[in-house]
Amino acid sequence: MKKRVLTGDRPTGKLHLGHYAGSLQNRLKVQATCEQFIMIADLQALTDHFEQPALVRDSVLEVAKDYIAIGLESTVFLQSQIPALSELTMFYMNLVTMGRLERNPTVKAELKQKAFGDSVPAGFFCYPVSQAADITAFQAELVPVGEDQLPMIEQTNEIVRKFQRLYGVGALKECSAMLSETGRLVGIDGKAKASKSLGNAIFLADSAKEIKQKVQRMYTDPGHVHVEDPGCVEGNVVFAYLDVFFADKVELASMKERYRRGGFSDGVLKALLTETLQHFLGPIREKRESLVDRDVLERVLTGSMVARKVADATLLAVKEAMCLNYGSSV
Repeated sequence: MKKRVLTGDRPTGKLHLGHYAGSLQNRLKVQATCEQFIMIADLQALTDHFEQPALVRDSVLEVAKDYIAIGLESTVFLQSQIPALSELTMFYMNLVTMGRLERNPTVKAELKQKAFGDSVPAGFFCYPVSQAADITAFQAELVPVGEDQLPMIEQTNEIVRKFQRLYGVGALKECSAMLSETGRLVGIDGKAKASKSLGNAIFLADSAKEIKQKVQRMYTDPGHVHVEDPGCVEGNVVFAYLDVFFADKVELASMKERYRRGGFSDGVLKALLTETLQHFLGPIREKRESLVDRDVLERVLTGSMVARKVADATLLAVKEAMCLNYGSSV
């Protein structure tokens, strides 16, 4: 039996190289050996974009196009098209306290980042419960996450264990985190992770001109004023991107040494990264531009039908464990 993987993205815009480095390349690796479900989390996106439903809807297609363009062939589905997820979330709400949600490090960090103040949407505050429903509905054994999302996996397993104590073992299973080998990719400004909202990312759909312009804006080493000056590799955004996307690691190590000694210009370095990213993103962009919106949406809706059957089976098992199986109705 292949292990089952659940992963996904919030549709709030096109995906970027940070997504690729942190999760998409892992999905490409595991799709041949695992049964992978990829969720476009439109309901979760609404927890902090509830005033922009059109953005979320339009972004569903953009995200799906990115998936297809990079070669993902797993089951892709829409969160909003799986009613069982909402029902499971409702059941799990009774298994979690407000205090526990407040102590979740991921929630605390994101609340601070979004600066809600006293106006935190209840949906956003409780999204770890919704994530637990997503994961358990598909009986996922592996969930690809970054280190910052480990508390979400822990919270999911706490819910599963409490459910098992109350209602018995069998309906749900615990999951394990699958950490990315690459980790987060820094933004082109060097100040934070690559992010759609911060405008510091290179997108998979960016044109050749946009890629060149963004690489030119990249932070390198402010102390590397002249070519002959010794340069710092650590914290240098150009090298951070080359670490992920430049194939010849031996040559890259040599370049780092030359840069540290002095005699290697930032212009040459940025030209190399531009060429590397153009070579990588060119075929993705070409494939993306060939996609027809209607065909992309049809694929997502077909995947949603497959996903719905899996989630419905879990919901039935949960209801039976909770003595809520009234006759033949689910």
